[in-house]
Amino acid sequence: MSQAPFSNLAEFRACLDAMPAMDADARRAAEDHNAQLTKPPGALGRLEELAIWYAGWRAEATPQVENAQVVVFAGNHGVAALGVSAFPAEVTAQMVMNFQHGGAAINQICKSVGASLDVVALELDNPTADFTRGPAMNEEAFVQALQTGWQSVAKDTDLLVVGEMGIANTTAAAAIAHALLGGSPQDWVGRGTGVSDAGLALKATVVGDGLKANTEAAQDGLAALRCLGGREVAAMAGAIAAARSRNIPVILDGFICSAAALALHKAAPKALDHCVAGHLSQEGAHGKILNALDKTPLLNLDLRLGEASGGAMAIAILKGAVACHSGMATFAQAGVSEA
Repeated sequence: MSQAPFSNLAEFRACLDAMPAMDADARRAAEDHNAQLTKPPGALGRLEELAIWYAGWRAEATPQVENAQVVVFAGNHGVAALGVSAFPAEVTAQMVMNFQHGGAAINQICKSVGASLDVVALELDNPTADFTRGPAMNEEAFVQALQTGWQSVAKDTDLLVVGEMGIANTTAAAAIAHALLGGSPQDWVGRGTGVSDAGLALKATVVGDGLKANTEAAQDGLAALRCLGGREVAAMAGAIAAARSRNIPVILDGFICSAAALALHKAAPKALDHCVAGHLSQEGAHGKILNALDKTPLLNLDLRLGEASGGAMAIAILKGAVACHSGMATFAQAGVSEA
């Protein structure tokens, strides 16, 4: 895991502006290779697109996915005290223990798709500030969370999925989306952990109050992430950026992960070129964020669990795409006549 190359927000912005691009030569070589495989042109549909995309970012015409990494970040939010979640804030730490003991859904999914799992808790005993009264984080705390995310990406990772655990973080994600994409608070709030109608109305009020208390959040993606997000949401953004700096493809998880990605996209429009959307969650506003990011999800399984579950399931799709691309015989190798 590498040290973050920034110590303040201005340096992080500079990192975003200096990110490497896909290897165009490798992409062309992958396209040429794909055209020679023993199948009708385009017969594998999006799997072909995924494999070529992956090859371009890994700078290898026929790559392999050998070290997929899933990182789940956990953080607590000051707005949880306002009653926006069906669960109390202490559940965050309890679920972290469950992850560490191998008892959560994400543990089973990672085993099934052959991915490593890391769990990173960020100051669970120190929730972010109530963003209805001002910024959730000052610059120092925000940069520390970005650094934690950046440094969580393992040295040998060749595919990354990031997820989260944090009571009240659907409220934070809704606030970020409201600030950056407009509309009304009601457009962005959902039931999250299963709140009642009254709880849903409260979430909308909290989201609206958050933007009123942090008007600068509407002007800039990183300001929205600092003022309205949480440590775990910022850490996801840091990890996504770190992956880009090392040409590591990323599969985005659900609503909260996509809100973190949206903040990066608003800060640097090409910041997510190395990302695909793993799934469309049941949280209603997730699709709106994906539309804003121009990302088509790989899966639609009505998931609303979080903890990187949907993104991790999509690892199997990407692995299958790359395996077909790199493992299939060409017409010449197989002695099969071309059309």
